[in-house]
Amino acid sequence: MYRYFSKWLGVAAATAGVALAVGLAGDASAQQRTRLTVYTALENDQLGPYKQALEADVKDVDIAWVRDSTGVITARVLAEKDNPRADVIWGLGASSIALFDSMNLLEGYTPKGAEALKAPFKSAKNPMTWTGMDAWLATICYNTVEAGKANAPRPATWMDLTKPNYKGQVVMPNPSSSGTGYLAIFGWMQVMGEQAAWQFMDKLHENVAVYTHSGSAPCVQAARGERMVGIGFDMRGASEKTKGAPIDIILPPEGAGWDMEATAIVKGTKNLEAAKKLVDWSVTAKANELYNKYYAIVAHPASKNIPPNYPLDAEPKMAKVDLAKMGAERDRILAEWTKRYDSKSAPR
Repeated sequence: MYRYFSKWLGVAAATAGVALAVGLAGDASAQQRTRLTVYTALENDQLGPYKQALEADVKDVDIAWVRDSTGVITARVLAEKDNPRADVIWGLGASSIALFDSMNLLEGYTPKGAEALKAPFKSAKNPMTWTGMDAWLATICYNTVEAGKANAPRPATWMDLTKPNYKGQVVMPNPSSSGTGYLAIFGWMQVMGEQAAWQFMDKLHENVAVYTHSGSAPCVQAARGERMVGIGFDMRGASEKTKGAPIDIILPPEGAGWDMEATAIVKGTKNLEAAKKLVDWSVTAKANELYNKYYAIVAHPASKNIPPNYPLDAEPKMAKVDLAKMGAERDRILAEWTKRYDSKSAPR
């Protein structure tokens, strides 16, 4: 019995020694990686795939995500401007990043391969201060069945939505709580001029049933026939139509507001070289293939995964948007919008 027990102890000790060696090797490998604090507003289901793909290619970088909504992450970066906690921002609205840029909060760096990106997805500065990833647009989701019941014509322009046929039948996101809502109203200001846009929104307000706190809800409600018209965003409209909803996805000829997710290095990072490696990877064709799983319009022209029922004229309909102004004037615009229209907002 003792002999067998002694033999078991020897095997156990040997096994423990191997495990310890593997553990130490793992610790050594982990110690060789640079941990980057990355602020993001990506969806939760994107965090794992993005982290895994990057770390598989960039062996000496380890991502520690700090994830929240666009508004919260934006406020956090601004609050920390004198003592930055983030190394990199990867996946935040470009209008927010443009605001940071105007405040000199971003590190100038032109990623390797950035010259291949489409023009709207590149900072105009040299060196660049940010690069875009993917974009989404404001669209009209129009329920053809409900419109037929009401004998309401198919809207062709944004202004058509102010016609009496649509009274009480339009739903759109509250721009104070939805990025989609804000890009929609800022887009109107860009294509119409601000004064004309407020006049348009005054008339549109008469037809709005409710302002939702979700950017997805308007197209979903239109898809279900709860409302005739939902002002939402392109990918949700395509998704609902693919599920069988009787909706048309309309991008008016005057252009649509949009925003994009973007990447930037935070000025003051103590891990600058590692941050550059992350940003280099973020502009690659491989990274853009990953973005293209979630968005139809991405920065790299080689990525062309267009989902079913997505409007093929979307990219040309992107209005000329001043992203820096979109970020800098957000508070003023939202304060005015709230004063005028918040009475129809859904309860929080």
